[in-house]
Amino acid sequence: MPELLRKLLVDLGERSYPILIGEQLLGQYDLTSYVGGCQVMIVSNDTVAPLYLEQAKACFAGKQVDSVILPDGEKHKDWQTLNLIFDALLQHRHNRTTTLVALGGGVVGDMTGFAAASYQRGVAFIQIPTTLLSQVDSSVGGKTGINHPLGKNMIGAFHQPQAVLIDIGTLVTLPDREVCAGMAEVIKYGLIRDLPFLHWLDQNLGSLLEKNPLQVAEAIYRSCVCKAEVVAIDEREGGLRAILNLGHTFGHAIETFAGYGNWLHGEAVGTGMLMAADLSAREGLISAAEYQQIYSLISRAGLPPLAPAAMRPNDFIELMAVDKKNVDGQLRLVLLQAVGEAVVTAKTARKNLEATLNAFCQR
Repeated sequence: MPELLRKLLVDLGERSYPILIGEQLLGQYDLTSYVGGCQVMIVSNDTVAPLYLEQAKACFAGKQVDSVILPDGEKHKDWQTLNLIFDALLQHRHNRTTTLVALGGGVVGDMTGFAAASYQRGVAFIQIPTTLLSQVDSSVGGKTGINHPLGKNMIGAFHQPQAVLIDIGTLVTLPDREVCAGMAEVIKYGLIRDLPFLHWLDQNLGSLLEKNPLQVAEAIYRSCVCKAEVVAIDEREGGLRAILNLGHTFGHAIETFAGYGNWLHGEAVGTGMLMAADLSAREGLISAAEYQQIYSLISRAGLPPLAPAAMRPNDFIELMAVDKKNVDGQLRLVLLQAVGEAVVTAKTARKNLEATLNAFCQR
């Protein structure tokens, strides 16, 4: 029987929605109350669908359930693959009361949400994330989109889901590398907003990497609480929400340089957070000892400590110039003004930024 371990609400007034966390939810938890019409289109990929598609269909008993299977991988997060979703919706004659369902990781979730925001000028969708990273981050908050060759997630829309269903049982089939990548986003929440959670992560990291269900459920819940609070305050990233991008300016540059999919998003964010912490120390915001503690935790999580071997400081500068946080050509970075407290700043000293880039680019 399904066991609902945790439930919380993303408070957005009339557009509020629940995050449901538990075990054995796929195939047994009834999601029809979140479907306004009679049609459902499940979007998945060729890795996840063989494992969980039939279970997901069972969550929508009594509905017309169709599906479209995308190729797996960040390199397919583009217009061509997005059109496969629109093709399926039109071929099966889905109308504007249809509900799209994202069954997969962050790529599937972002693309499904963008398709839902665009199809017939906007239809409903539900998130069923199956990776740790998507469960703690990308499935919550309504950011959707695709990549452009010149920049990650540069084309998209804000479009909130009707519900997020997190079955931690899907992590059983998740490769260890993906678990480590997901831990980057979990650690991020402790660094930017929840120091007690960061201490808890330091004590429980081993159990989390071994996918202990109770610890994993707690980590997902506390991560989602943090993100839900920030999104409720600043839905469209006009201010506070930008702190959720700690490490992402550096990380997105790494992903774009390396070629989408060669570095997992969480791996690039892990390195990016180290770079942000290093720069924070150089700016005198945190101590060298605090930086070393952050370095230790991120390293123990199995995340890469340096940028790609061929990447140079100028590569970072050029790619960070198109970051979405920039305003009027001014580079804005998320740094740590204390461990557990992030700040967005455009006042970073150029010499300190250059020193950080040099330190993380391999010779």
